[in-house]
Amino acid sequence: MTTPRQADDYNAPIVDRGGRSGTAVRIILLALVLVAAAGSFVYFKDSLENEMVLGVLGVLAMVGIFFLVSSVIGFIEVMPQRQSDSLARSFLNSHPDGSLITDGKGRIIYANAAYGKLTGARKPTEVQTLEALLSRHRESNEALYRLSNGLREGKEGQEEFRLLRSLGPATNNSGAHWYRLKARTLRPEEGAGKPLHIWQISDITAERDDQERFFKELQNAIDYLDHAPAGFFSAGRKGEIFYLNATLAEWLGLDLTKFVPGSMTIGDLVAGGGLALIQSVQAEPGLKKTDTLDLDLKKANGQSLPVQIIHSVTSMRDGAPGESRTIVLRRQSGGENEQSASAAAMRFTRFFNNTPMAIASVDGDGRILRTNAPFLKLFSGIVSRDDVENGAALEVILQESDRQRLKDALVAAKDRQGDIPPIDSRMPNDEARHFRFYVNAVIDQSDEAPEEAAIVYAVEMTEQKALEAQMAQTQKMNAVGTLAGGIAHDFNNVLTAILLSSDHLLLQARPSDASFADLMEIKRNANRAAVLVRQLLAFSRKQTMRPTVLNLTDVVGDLRMLVDRLLSGTNVKLDVEYGRDLWPVKTDLSQFEQVLINLCVNARDAMPEGGKLTLRTRNVTAAEVAAFNYSFMPHEDMVLIEVADTGTGIAPDIMDKIFEPFFTTKEVGKGTGLGLAMVYGIVKQSGGYIQPESEVGKGTTFRVFLPRHVIDAAVAAEADAVAAAEAGAAAQMPAAAQPEQPEDLTGNAVILLVEDEEAVRRGGKRMLETRGYTVHEAGSGVEALDIMDELDGKVDIVVSDVVMPEMDGPSLLRELRKKYPDLKFIFVSGYAEDAFARNLPPDAKFGFLPKPFSLKQLAVVVKETLESE
Repeated sequence: MTTPRQADDYNAPIVDRGGRSGTAVRIILLALVLVAAAGSFVYFKDSLENEMVLGVLGVLAMVGIFFLVSSVIGFIEVMPQRQSDSLARSFLNSHPDGSLITDGKGRIIYANAAYGKLTGARKPTEVQTLEALLSRHRESNEALYRLSNGLREGKEGQEEFRLLRSLGPATNNSGAHWYRLKARTLRPEEGAGKPLHIWQISDITAERDDQERFFKELQNAIDYLDHAPAGFFSAGRKGEIFYLNATLAEWLGLDLTKFVPGSMTIGDLVAGGGLALIQSVQAEPGLKKTDTLDLDLKKANGQSLPVQIIHSVTSMRDGAPGESRTIVLRRQSGGENEQSASAAAMRFTRFFNNTPMAIASVDGDGRILRTNAPFLKLFSGIVSRDDVENGAALEVILQESDRQRLKDALVAAKDRQGDIPPIDSRMPNDEARHFRFYVNAVIDQSDEAPEEAAIVYAVEMTEQKALEAQMAQTQKMNAVGTLAGGIAHDFNNVLTAILLSSDHLLLQARPSDASFADLMEIKRNANRAAVLVRQLLAFSRKQTMRPTVLNLTDVVGDLRMLVDRLLSGTNVKLDVEYGRDLWPVKTDLSQFEQVLINLCVNARDAMPEGGKLTLRTRNVTAAEVAAFNYSFMPHEDMVLIEVADTGTGIAPDIMDKIFEPFFTTKEVGKGTGLGLAMVYGIVKQSGGYIQPESEVGKGTTFRVFLPRHVIDAAVAAEADAVAAAEAGAAAQMPAAAQPEQPEDLTGNAVILLVEDEEAVRRGGKRMLETRGYTVHEAGSGVEALDIMDELDGKVDIVVSDVVMPEMDGPSLLRELRKKYPDLKFIFVSGYAEDAFARNLPPDAKFGFLPKPFSLKQLAVVVKETLESE
């Protein structure tokens, strides 16, 4: 039966599964050899003249000498290693924090004594992993999850979390505890083993208690200290003053309304050698010390003020200086004290009415006893000064559904309970305005209001709530975008297989065949589905984009005729206002045309009875961008495109949903709900911003901001020269000699087709073979490497998918280019080209074919890539 481990036994590690030296093994082997030699001598003592026996014994003797020498050498080598290991274990075991070493799979390698004591383990069999200890609590489990993910990415970190009870055995003070958990990776020398994870956990409850106590005292400073007849100031660790009351400010001639916490130090207040006296008051670690000192303070006009102070200093548990609080007692005659008290009261009233926080004191029944000016201003439409004088109830400023929570908070304050949770509510007459109320108990009632039970602070949270809602919407859009991108990727593979199969069947059918019309319908609907997939990819910002430098004046001018056709047959008038000298922007021309067309179509549909559609373009400087007051936009030069209509407008309750995919207000069959989602994605992927503004019954304006593209002068001049030369050469070339897209799409090259989707791979192989190519297929990057080795690299071009298991397309390209640097390569993907190109070297050359694609598109890209240099 195992004896329970005692408290003093924690001077040794509770778990140590480290390795052992190989010296013992060598000695055992040596002993076995020597025993074998001795036994052989006894057994063959009568036959020693036999040469074979003598040879055997000689070999055994040599082996024994070898093991003896190697054991001695090993022992000499192991001794310093043992000493080093012993010092390391002693260091870890004496560390005050709980230390735990695990392997990559979370198995415990070592746990020091502090870890066992902290978690209540007294025997090795009682030691639990951090996952077993922390996974039962949400906060600690999330902290452990984040740290574990960081270790997998090679990052170290730390987290703090709170548990309702301690990790160790229950004690008299086993209430809520705070813990700090650190994690880092220990990487051994090369070839010495796999990396290990070092965890350190410590109980920081006392540290947290000190912090909470400090902030509670600071929060109550105004209530209990500002109207005191004595002066008061509070300072931090470095002597910076973060609070002084009105009485002291009056004595020193300071304007309290201009006081900024941290702008003054104790040395700025104390004259002569008084600072040395204050610094001489030192407290033991974790304790408080109070002393009474006589010194002079400096007034604003340079005069000295003789005072007596009660100086209190608190030291942190680690010996570092904590906060200090000083009460200033001014020693003057009674008449002057009365004048000072009157001045302090006036000063308190001024400060009380000029604080930015709304404050009210209430009795135990929730009736308002006193308020400051900001309170009356903030709730002017609900509570007036007359209402306060008549004993109005505080609950009238809250919505009816939140009034019970206020009553419970006031009961808690009346019973002198601490840590009363704040109350969030809305203005009863304006639900768009949010407030947070803090209820604090009054411990010592004043003579003016003996029935005072609580002080209530009100802070307006409208802007914060708006930012929280915006952040939640952004996170929601990102999540939906990720989902849409994944769905679109899978659909691209399906549609590619359908298009290739339909093209194959159409090659074998004639227009007169009965099935020809059905095959064309299949292909037409597959292309319609491909458009929807592109819209999903646009929303998720993963669609294929080929950005070029554009002048939006030319873009809008080219689109004007198309927009006119879209408006034909309606009573909508188009008005285009061109900005002068527009800055260039960089985006995909065809994609941005889709943005403008979708916005114009939506504007047309919003004006069924007719109206005016306006397109405006202009430059917007950084200062003008700031004037829009859009918090999500950086203040930099932009080009603005506005699409404004005079239609029905957008209701406020759906404004936050208009960019969500599949959200539409149109009738069934008249819209997919992907138009604005696609607009949002394209603008974002172009580095721009879009903001709608609408008023029901008056119309809507969509503002699209694109960042100004700055073109290097030398690069621009070179590009213009090349363009001019090409244009001149083309003008002199006969029409028959003008280059055209090759009509002959056949070939006899060897192609390696790499695609993990079997239907796409099979269809692509069959289509390319019909064009005369020799096609080898592979289902993954690893299989493609094997096939290349089997063919001795005799492949003219590789056509590969990007997203594949085991080895993706970019990794395959890097591996193949090591052996075959001139190998031609084509990537096939439903995602944007730049989504994977950034993972390749800058000089990597390759072709690109977006999914879904048809037989002709595949044949054209292969032909052009083979003919390129």
